[in-house]
Amino acid sequence: MSLRVNWGVERICVALLAVLVLDVWLGILVRYVIPLPLTFTEELARYLMIWMALLAVSSGIAHREHIGVEFIFGRLPAPVRRWLAVSFDVIAFVFFFALFFYGIGFAAKGFSRLTMIYDMPKGYPFMGVPLAAAVACIQLALIGIHDYFAESAPEATGATIVPTGDN
Repeated sequence: MSLRVNWGVERICVALLAVLVLDVWLGILVRYVIPLPLTFTEELARYLMIWMALLAVSSGIAHREHIGVEFIFGRLPAPVRRWLAVSFDVIAFVFFFALFFYGIGFAAKGFSRLTMIYDMPKGYPFMGVPLAAAVACIQLALIGIHDYFAESAPEATGATIVPTGDN
């Protein structure tokens, strides 16, 4: 299930990156080559980059590329590594759940303020925070279940369950 969630998130991030690159190219084009009064490119680039970075966090979780104390983790016995991995997942889940919970209020307050260029409520761009936190919680729950029921303890905090193609 984690692989499916990650597959979708990675495709969304790639699409956001493609739109971001096109937007930045357009911004450079209209500023230096064709003098057109297009002012939206900078603000759009900012929001696309934020959404992409926030959503990519869950992909980092799926690939086990989040912060861990590798020096100590790898030297512990397998049962301790299993419980430590699950503990890391629980701590991260609590953090992202708090981010999700408070992010909803943050986004709701954003609907009372408008963006400078688009004159749209800031709540729409701010919704990336609770959305990304929710996806991170889903990935952490799936990874935590995998860690708990795996036949062997992870060898490192960066041990992935997502195939990387380096086989």
